[in-house]
Amino acid sequence: MKLIIAIIRDELSDPILECLIKDEFRVTRIASTGGFLRRGMTTLMIGVEDEKVDQAIKLIGEVFDPTAIQKSHNVTLFVLKVDEFLQV
Repeated sequence: MKLIIAIIRDELSDPILECLIKDEFRVTRIASTGGFLRRGMTTLMIGVEDEKVDQAIKLIGEVFDPTAIQKSHNVTLFVLKVDEFLQV
């Protein structure tokens, strides 16, 4: 299992969130602040099975022009290995 942490500018997070939910990814949304100007950000935590990581990243990339993401830093992604997952 993997945990994708996506840090997204606030005004750009809704289309990504809608796209992920539409494809039945479970997403936790957290308001956050960051960057040089302390802009409003949204942090999405997406728990996925290993084989669905590429699909989730592709969905995020489809919302924006990939070159725009690279140039303007609208989205920062971290993919972390999850050793243990519990729901209580």
